[in-house]
Amino acid sequence: MVGFKLVDRGLALVSTLVLARILVPSDFGMIAMAASLIAILDLFGAFGLDVALIQRQGATEAHFNTAWTLNIATSTLIATMMLLLAWPMSLFYSEPRLTAVVCCLALSSFVQGFENIGVVSFRKEMNFHREFVFLLGKRVAMVCLTISLAVVLHSYWAMVFGMIFGRVTGVGLSYALHPYRPRLSLAKLGDFFGFSKWVFVQNVLYFLKERSSDFIVGRFAGPHALGVFNVSTEIASIPGTELIAPINRAIVPAYALLASDPAALRREYLSVMSVVCVIAIPAVTGIACVAPFLVTAVLGPRWADASVILAMLAFYGIFAALTSNAYSAFLAVGKPQLFVRITGAYVVVHLPLLTFLAHRYGALGAASAHLTASGIFLPVTFYLICRTLDIKMRYMLAATWRPVVASAAMYAAVLGVRPNIDPATTPSLIALQWLAILVPLGAIVYVVAMVLLWVVSGRPDGGEAMILRFAQRRWSSLAARSGGT
Repeated sequence: MVGFKLVDRGLALVSTLVLARILVPSDFGMIAMAASLIAILDLFGAFGLDVALIQRQGATEAHFNTAWTLNIATSTLIATMMLLLAWPMSLFYSEPRLTAVVCCLALSSFVQGFENIGVVSFRKEMNFHREFVFLLGKRVAMVCLTISLAVVLHSYWAMVFGMIFGRVTGVGLSYALHPYRPRLSLAKLGDFFGFSKWVFVQNVLYFLKERSSDFIVGRFAGPHALGVFNVSTEIASIPGTELIAPINRAIVPAYALLASDPAALRREYLSVMSVVCVIAIPAVTGIACVAPFLVTAVLGPRWADASVILAMLAFYGIFAALTSNAYSAFLAVGKPQLFVRITGAYVVVHLPLLTFLAHRYGALGAASAHLTASGIFLPVTFYLICRTLDIKMRYMLAATWRPVVASAAMYAAVLGVRPNIDPATTPSLIALQWLAILVPLGAIVYVVAMVLLWVVSGRPDGGEAMILRFAQRRWSSLAARSGGT
């Protein structure tokens, strides 16, 4: 599943990077402003119906039909509200062009609700190959059309039409790939409420945590700053979206199956956490190391403002990756309210800080607010997950300390070698040459440090051992195939 999702999310990243070369930051800011309205209206449908269907082992056809009916109702409501609020949103952002954009995207939201609810079975039954085909089909359709239109139009309208086409394609694929044919029904409405109310509250709080910056940065600093902030966020979140999110997506049903066996669930959680740390921490730290060169080589001089912001948000990505696995565990054991409380406390601290710093320093202030609030609540999340799963803190530290120390060594080594550059004036070719030096250097330092720390620690059965066993199995499989040909 991780490999499948790497392709899907990799296409999204490539699309963003290509579009960043064709379009300007304000184009991305315009779409982010429209997306902020979509995100807040999507909260009306944020009941986590797909998660509820996965978590409920005895889900029947009536449950699937009820979920599909609710999706249609909420998508219709969201599209209607978008049409009504399009003009007021343009006044809020002082951006007249926003009215037409929001009205067009209302069609995208409406179409989304008719997606075949049967595709949830792909995850419930761990049929990740079929889900990969479904996700990839949507992504390829959207990416191809968006980039083609961007080359012709050189406008944010390319992204608008691409989003609409992607949603339409997704609905068509959902019925082509799964034989289930849902019917309108609300027979099991009550069964969803007990579980979904906490998921709904969590999604509301998640919006305030992750998407409030769209409103605040867009209102105080304008579309250019918002575009820089959002693209920097997307690049900084690569380890979470490209590497860790697929693991979490796949692990929720596995956690749910182990919920009745606390000892097995603890072992599984610590194993997953160890792998997450070994992969995500160095990846995010690496982005922070080479941020100026990455901006210069990939985005270009028009995005020079993103250099410092990207480095800061990369460290924020470490906190996000480490806490995402906890949310999966809370859902699996049927206690989403615990993560709701964590996120609620986070929002109470984060929103005032975000408003103050973004008003004073724009996108840079918003990045500082994200980093500060996340640093405060990471230990809180670890404490609650340890208490919930009855994990001793020393076991949690044993799963995380080696990647942290090895990543710190990598960071120090790269910073000691790299020169200081100005992303606005440095040629892209020079930045690429330095990336070709710094990335392998960082990787070598990290791997060597990890191996040394693992050996000194007595070769514990953590993420390193799991990755080594996986590599050995793959090598043996490839060797067997080569020997048989």
